[in-house]
Amino acid sequence: MTRILTFLLVASLMPMTVLAGEYDISVDRVQIDTGDGVKEGIGYNGGSPGPVLRFKEGEEVTINVTNNLDEPTSIHWHGLILPFDQDGVPGISFPGIAPGETFTYKFPIVQNGTYWYHSHSGFQEPDGAFGAIVIESEGREPYRYDREHVVQLTDKHPHSGDRIMRNLKMSPDYYNRHQQTAGDFFTDVSDKGFMATVRDRLMWGDMRMMKADIEDVHGFTGMINGKSPDQNWTGLFKAGERVRLRFINSSAMTAFDVRIPGLEMTVVQADGNNVQPVTVDEFRINVAETYDVIVHIRDEEAYTLFAESMGRSGYARGTLAPRAGMTAAVPELREPPLLTMADMAGHMDHGDMDHGMDHSAMQNSEMSSEDTDGSVKGSSAMDHSGMDTGEMAKGGMDHSAMGHGTKADGKASDPFYAEGSGLTPRAANGGKFLSYADLKAQKPLYEHREPTREIELRLTGNMERYLWSINGVKFEDADPIKLQYGERVRFTFVNETMMAHPMHLHGMWSILDVGAGKWNPVKHVISVAPATTVTMETEVDAPGEWAFHCHLSYHAAAGMFRKFIVEGGPDSEVSDIQDTTTAGDES
Repeated sequence: MTRILTFLLVASLMPMTVLAGEYDISVDRVQIDTGDGVKEGIGYNGGSPGPVLRFKEGEEVTINVTNNLDEPTSIHWHGLILPFDQDGVPGISFPGIAPGETFTYKFPIVQNGTYWYHSHSGFQEPDGAFGAIVIESEGREPYRYDREHVVQLTDKHPHSGDRIMRNLKMSPDYYNRHQQTAGDFFTDVSDKGFMATVRDRLMWGDMRMMKADIEDVHGFTGMINGKSPDQNWTGLFKAGERVRLRFINSSAMTAFDVRIPGLEMTVVQADGNNVQPVTVDEFRINVAETYDVIVHIRDEEAYTLFAESMGRSGYARGTLAPRAGMTAAVPELREPPLLTMADMAGHMDHGDMDHGMDHSAMQNSEMSSEDTDGSVKGSSAMDHSGMDTGEMAKGGMDHSAMGHGTKADGKASDPFYAEGSGLTPRAANGGKFLSYADLKAQKPLYEHREPTREIELRLTGNMERYLWSINGVKFEDADPIKLQYGERVRFTFVNETMMAHPMHLHGMWSILDVGAGKWNPVKHVISVAPATTVTMETEVDAPGEWAFHCHLSYHAAAGMFRKFIVEGGPDSEVSDIQDTTTAGDES
């Protein structure tokens, strides 16, 4: 009787929630109502998003996935630490799930926090195949809250993923609605003078770039838990409660700047790991990241939850309210930001790397070829002086490359954006905007030690041909990067493009270097802004074959993807992993 009452209580608090244990998930063609119309997509158990899966730390789960599509599918358990053959990446960790077949995933739950799941097949994820995961802690959590809500963000586009990719290949600015106009020219003339404006336009024209080229895909509807701004998802509360909001960005391409006008938010988790609480007015959540925040709501007013795209091309909106049907004012979109020359530093220092060079042709050159252990040959042939990345052989890292310093007004700059970047976030109310530099682990996950080696990964691309790559090499032309079980590897990301890339390593944690030593935060996605250098360290503790990629769907599909092979380890069955898949199969 007690178990029945518990089930009813949890079900009443968390609609569309599945209790832990054994699960049955079907992959289906579904109808998705975006508020602007109904479109066909792909979902789970008849809907998109799929059901919220609730696990308990310390248990083992069994998940039976039945493919009702006429094409292969898969489910990747994003951010979960599990055996590599359960990771759900076709061509790397398993063959995929054929039409009409059922595949059973089985793995232990060794963590807690907020995560999500999605297809890793084709463009099924942007077409709707995703859902949320909530893992309850086996112990007492270090912060108090009275209730919680999952807030799953996405950018639903009227075009299918396949069609979007075709259009981007045909014309990379196909979806850009923020291109500068003649009116902008005359406004700039008024502000800066005629000759300065002409020189500026000529400079950008010579580089074949646009200041407004921040988001690849406009025209989407921002959604929260499957609800459009007009449909207005509502999370209920009682006056005086502390409410935990589990934010998940399940978008294909959109980073969101999140705020709740009138309420401060205390960030307590980043990518499922507890952090030392930091109170902010606004935060940026890039694709595939998760943030848990707690808001203390003392009155019975309604509050708007506003998630504005980084490029200001759209927004998602919901409401926190004591009663259903209540609403609050919805802010206007802010003016779209523009890239600056600071955002182009990597492009200028690396020989027109974003637009004018076909990196796929460089795969055999000394300048960009990559050893299977991940080291870069002949890196001195490329001019990195403008980015101060330092020499890979040296143990340290020059953080001046990350934009450390002060602005003209004397305030400290955000170390994770280039100095003077047009993308540096600012809170709408002039208050505190979360930076990666604010994140400190509440409890170190690993013993702090020096890395055994460093691997530099340059994030590269050709926007005119819509090719994205790592070290100038697309996925299908690249060898896997081999790691040895038990080592600690420092990865240095050098972003030579004008786009921000959320980089995701499967199967192992990414310890982001914010200069806090053993208190550096542990994440599964690290966003690397244009013209910046960012480092992370990884304890190589998971034997097997793992995917590593930019989590912007069309960047990964266009080549910004790698396979990591971890050799050795305590399990003899995976200690002698053979590279049995070809590069073509991995895509």
